[in-house]
Amino acid sequence: MKTKAPHDPETAGTRERIVRTTSRLMQRQGYEGTGVKQISVEAGATLGSVYHFFPGGKQELGTAAVRLGDEEFAELLAEALDAEPDPGKALVALTASLAEGLRDSDWLDGCPVTSTVVGTANSAPAVQEAAAEAFARWRAVVARKLAASGFTETDAEELAHTVIATLEGAELAAQVARSATPLEVAGRHLARLVASYRP
Repeated sequence: MKTKAPHDPETAGTRERIVRTTSRLMQRQGYEGTGVKQISVEAGATLGSVYHFFPGGKQELGTAAVRLGDEEFAELLAEALDAEPDPGKALVALTASLAEGLRDSDWLDGCPVTSTVVGTANSAPAVQEAAAEAFARWRAVVARKLAASGFTETDAEELAHTVIATLEGAELAAQVARSATPLEVAGRHLARLVASYRP
């Protein structure tokens, strides 16, 4: 369950800064490679403040970071799909946008959810759970777009699984290769796949 940010603006600002710093660090270093002390230093917050907001320590921080990444990508995904009536064309535009973001970050900033959750199966079950919820939310965004475009519920849900899995894999491959090609190819092939199911 998400907790509401404190009402005091200064307090809320500190908490948000800690979460955003955690998200950025775990996006680039992974969960295991990021320490609470580093988070506190880079967020400009004392260790006492970090533990005040996140008494569960690193796992609670990682979970908050994943939830932030979840919300931000769900918003980006919905905006991209809403901007283009044809879902296939929307996916091509989305992959181009993801490639541009990676290129602009010098190939450092891949998916914050995937980067954080890898390697946490045994050490951070709450982070795993938050990531599973994120993927489910993203699939739901895609499925809604497809259903609104006339696809059957079953096709929309199954295609949504393929879309999200492909985007995640292509983004990682692009990051490793330092090349937009995996995302560009994925966008084109997802568009063809979606078109083949058109009612």
